[in-house]
Amino acid sequence: MLSEGKEAPDFCLPDQDKREVCLSNFRGKWVVLYFYPKDNTSGCTREAQGFTEKLEEFEKLGAVILGISPDSPKSHRNFREKKNLRVTLLSDQEHRVLETYGAWQLKKMYGREYYGVVRSTYLIDPEGRIARIWPKVKVKGHVEEVLNTLKELRGKS
Repeated sequence: MLSEGKEAPDFCLPDQDKREVCLSNFRGKWVVLYFYPKDNTSGCTREAQGFTEKLEEFEKLGAVILGISPDSPKSHRNFREKKNLRVTLLSDQEHRVLETYGAWQLKKMYGREYYGVVRSTYLIDPEGRIARIWPKVKVKGHVEEVLNTLKELRGKS
């Protein structure tokens, strides 16, 4: 089980342009790693738009934002274009990274059980350690909470 203070497991996944992106490429920067269920759904769109709106503020604090879902790179590219998103979206179609970070879980809806993505976010420090974890995220107010936490951890409130 991953916990705050532990090293964030490295991974490499294709982005919306099919370029390989590795977590280790961002050593020396803060990384907001957020897991979301599906492109073009209402909650996922609001979350991605929220991170896009605050992208400059995150960048000024030395942070990059990476969103991960099981959708394909093509789906991510269409989602970014359709919704004018500027965050990097990574494709984990085999659910390996989702499982490693505990975001692929058994869910229940209408009495039926299935595996799916539990919306969650990890803030990773420049040394590659997990600084904060938000399990089971509610979209409303989440981006601001992550931004405020980053400011607090950087001592820039």
